[in-house]
Amino acid sequence: QVQLVESGGGVVQPGGSLRLSCTGSRLTLNYWAIGWFRQAPGKEREGVSCISSSHGVTYYTASLKGRFTLSRDNSKNTIYLQINNLEPDDTAVYYCATDAYPQCDSGEMKYWGQGTQVTVSS
Repeated sequence: QVQLVESGGGVVQPGGSLRLSCTGSRLTLNYWAIGWFRQAPGKEREGVSCISSSHGVTYYTASLKGRFTLSRDNSKNTIYLQINNLEPDDTAVYYCATDAYPQCDSGEMKYWGQGTQVTVSS
């Protein structure tokens, strides 16, 4: 079973920055997709950014590009989400999810972490 654990959330002021981490076991396949999602209070869950074995980094939500950057550590089974210039509307639970897809739009993710809370307040 795939295990994913997110960390790095917290309470920050507007304009601040956070780097979220997601660490977990790897899928035993030659292709994969793993990405970040978030769910704000009273809102539907939305995709943020994703990386896959075929297409590299893509964005589910174009408006987030520029402040959100996904990266992968080749020496660890870890992906990161760097968030800059945080806004109150960024307040949400951020989730990491993965599946055995060659690209990020192949389907809904099967494996999810528990989430990490990001709260932006002044």
